[in-house]
Amino acid sequence: MNFLAHIYLSGDNNLITIGNFIADGIKGKDYKAFSPQVQTGILLHRHIDTYTDAHKTVRLSTKRLHKKYGHYSGVIVDILYDHFLAKNWSNYSDIPLNEYVDNFYDSLEEHYDILPLRIQKMMPYMIADNWLLSYASINGITRVLEGMNRRTKNKSSMNEAIIELETFYEEFENEFTSFFNELIAFSNLKLKELSL
Repeated sequence: MNFLAHIYLSGDNNLITIGNFIADGIKGKDYKAFSPQVQTGILLHRHIDTYTDAHKTVRLSTKRLHKKYGHYSGVIVDILYDHFLAKNWSNYSDIPLNEYVDNFYDSLEEHYDILPLRIQKMMPYMIADNWLLSYASINGITRVLEGMNRRTKNKSSMNEAIIELETFYEEFENEFTSFFNELIAFSNLKLKELSL
């Protein structure tokens, strides 16, 4: 899953959410340098990734992309799934997406000092271009995929995946909806276990 899903699956604790958000940049046992709640978020992120990568429905989505995008297909599916979460946000939260996202950006700024350097550098761009809100539109997802492609020095062709998104839109959306309901249940359970 990509940024928005990880943030959403953290519940309403800001420090757990921060941990989940920064987790990709925290290797091995380095998570132990953080406060217990941030540690919980980092570990939750790792459980979510393991569960997602092994899930049969997610594999259906990645299989559709694998021939053309190879090992980048998983990253693309993460981004596409964030699109469907943002687009259908009102099915998952009573707080409007723009308000939810603004609250998260405020929390990032409030906890700036504990963010890894890579996140500190990325944050101004994320907020200025409002990445999380932009996921709700095809144009926003197009920009995200173009940015990801640039980061791979144009080797991944991820920017072209918008074609598959539009061609198989209904299939991807159905797969996301089916999977995400299961992921919510899994994440809630893991969060309880990790918070004991």
